[in-house]
Amino acid sequence: MATASVAFKSREDHRKQIELEEARKAGLAPAEVDEDGKEINPHIPQYMSSAPWYLNAERPSLKHQRKWKSDPNYTKSWYDRGAKIFQADKYRKGACQNCGAMTHDSKACMERPRKVGAKYTNTHIAPDEKIETFELDYDGKRDRWNGYDASSYALVIERYEARDNARRKYLKEQQLKKLEEKNNNQNGEDGEDGEEDDDEEEDDDDDLRVDEAKVDESKQMDFAKVEKRVRTTGGGSTGTVRNLRIREDTAKYLLNLDVNSAHYDPKTRSMREDPLPDADPNEKFYGGDNQYRDSGQALEFKQLNIHAWEAFEKGQDIHMQSAPSQAELLYKNYKVIKEKLKYQTKDTILERYGNAAAEEELPRELLLGQSEREVEYDRAGRIIKGQELALPRSKYEEDVFINNHTCVWGSWWKDHQWGYKCCKQTIRNSYCTGAAGIEAAEAVNELMKSNIARKGATEDVAAPVEEKRLATWGTDVPDDLELDQKLLAEALKKEDIRKREEKDERKRKYNVRWEDEVTAEEMEAYRMKKVHHDDPMKAFLS
Repeated sequence: MATASVAFKSREDHRKQIELEEARKAGLAPAEVDEDGKEINPHIPQYMSSAPWYLNAERPSLKHQRKWKSDPNYTKSWYDRGAKIFQADKYRKGACQNCGAMTHDSKACMERPRKVGAKYTNTHIAPDEKIETFELDYDGKRDRWNGYDASSYALVIERYEARDNARRKYLKEQQLKKLEEKNNNQNGEDGEDGEEDDDEEEDDDDDLRVDEAKVDESKQMDFAKVEKRVRTTGGGSTGTVRNLRIREDTAKYLLNLDVNSAHYDPKTRSMREDPLPDADPNEKFYGGDNQYRDSGQALEFKQLNIHAWEAFEKGQDIHMQSAPSQAELLYKNYKVIKEKLKYQTKDTILERYGNAAAEEELPRELLLGQSEREVEYDRAGRIIKGQELALPRSKYEEDVFINNHTCVWGSWWKDHQWGYKCCKQTIRNSYCTGAAGIEAAEAVNELMKSNIARKGATEDVAAPVEEKRLATWGTDVPDDLELDQKLLAEALKKEDIRKREEKDERKRKYNVRWEDEVTAEEMEAYRMKKVHHDDPMKAFLS
């Protein structure tokens, strides 16, 4: 919104101002009005609508965005062509020696050079021209229509109207002459001659219809031709560009305005897919570029090109662009030879193996749809007996027995494993052992169960392991704790080394190993070496 110079606002006023701006942008509140009573667009950014502080704007306005500083010297007037200001009676000193005007000299004089100048004759003094000086701005200096008098175009209109009137008058006179000749020659000629004259007169009438419509037709003939610039400073190329779509037709990208419809490439002006796939094919006049590429002579030309490429790769001296007639002739010969080989191969197979479809006659019951089988139906039309329903068969092989098995793989299931039911084996490529294999497997299972039971009965009970009595951090030392003196001495040495490492960081190693289990000796060594700050004898310990 356009605002005046910024003043202090409280938080509540600022919030109300923002809500009012949002309402104006949404159209819920009327737009702000400037000093001239014009509405201000609420979508104008603040950095454009806010006036600078030095203008001291009291009301909202957009005057600071307009050109409020106008050039007083700029004018849109032009030279007064041919105006004269004063005509003297005798020659004046400093005037033109040829015509006697004071506004120019003899070098710039536009009159015919006189044999004796006005300086010497002192007669026929030319009037002074009106000299004007204008200060034009940048656009005014480069305006090619600056100073043009629009009323002068009326002369051009009058000239064209006079030409059109003369043309109509001439055509009318020619038509009247033809009508007079037709009336004079109607009674004295034969029927054939009359017919020939009628044809000639119709041709003449067509020739006489030369007007603006004929000019328009000549323009329509070159509707697809667009000339380009040739050897210009801005570039360009020779030749023409043709667009084969008539201007009255609907553009292909306007047939279906759905964004998910067929893609249109504006650079090549191509739409390969059908823009209206669900429409009636009899009513469609455009079905996509692929329809023309995959049908008619376009498909034949594509196959011709493919044949030329394949023949060239196989060693044939053939090129579609350099010798198209040769390539087309070879393609025709190729199709003829291919058709002959096709029938020759078919005849060879029929001679060797015969044609079972042609020799064997179908049974009579199949030909006539009748048989001697009796089928009984109920009232609802369901089959009661006489025709058993055939079980649907799978596309895979069924009832295939391998390795002497009498059942298929997967006919037995035990302990989450598939197997053979005939021998109860769970190995896919195993050989069938029959009932003897089942008995041997059951005996093995019984023996395994008995061995497991015997082992569980005779297993010795493990001796209880004495638990290590560890003195963990923060616990009190029990009274019955016995310490090993050697381990205690080693723990004291380790504690001294640790103390020294804490004082000097340079002796600290990179790989530090931490042990979670702390023995009673290590805990005692830590307590003995620990410094008690409240102990009055701590100075004697170090």
